[in-house]
Amino acid sequence: MTHSPFASFDLTGRLAVVTGASRGIGAAIARLLAQQGAEVILTSRNAGSCEAVAEDIRASGGKARAKACHIGDPQQIDDLFSDLKTQYDRLDILINNAATNPYFGPILDTDPGAFAKTVDINIRGYFLMSQQAARWMQTQHSGSIVNVASVNGVIPGAWQGIYSITKAAVISMTHAFAKECAPMGLRINALLPGFTNTRFASALVNNAPLREEILQHIPMQRIAEPEDMAGAVLYLVSDLAAYTTGITLNVDGGYLLA
Repeated sequence: MTHSPFASFDLTGRLAVVTGASRGIGAAIARLLAQQGAEVILTSRNAGSCEAVAEDIRASGGKARAKACHIGDPQQIDDLFSDLKTQYDRLDILINNAATNPYFGPILDTDPGAFAKTVDINIRGYFLMSQQAARWMQTQHSGSIVNVASVNGVIPGAWQGIYSITKAAVISMTHAFAKECAPMGLRINALLPGFTNTRFASALVNNAPLREEILQHIPMQRIAEPEDMAGAVLYLVSDLAAYTTGITLNVDGGYLLA
């Protein structure tokens, strides 16, 4: 497949699946992809939680549907892809964004239940979603997957041991998939968000002393908004990134430079 030197961010005619799309980074990504012409499937554990975002996209003239899929449950992942294949003949984009961080505290006190839940969603869930998507995409010899990892996968976050470990695994997973899937025409990249103003990060955002301590290590001296992440993802899934695979794109205000 050749690419025009005038390639753009236009995603018209493409189908995108965004996990964890009910709010925060996932919702911002889904909105932006739809604005650029993609039909977006928004997923979360409960389809109803995504419906408000889907309705907003449709009200703005975009195409969006909400579907239930708990990526911690392999059967639900199978069901999602089986359902999509009955309605669509191709898949162009997968954004692995759904994640969990049920434990915040000393790594030595990590509960086995919290460990298992974090691994099942943040590693196994990403792996199975990527595997299903890549198998489908290879039949059309094109497609893009973006794994939302974290700067914590490079520098472990305070009191976020197991979460940081899983995000490091996501970075390695991205490299492994990218290397093997490149000959199939697929591109797999990772987004590494920094300190972002989401409900997911509320334990940090709403903790004034900890928030100020973190900001001291961010050269841009501000907390990111979900929309800051969406723009980076749009680049990675667009034709403008046609020769880009296996990268980790830091969107962190310079945190990893500090």
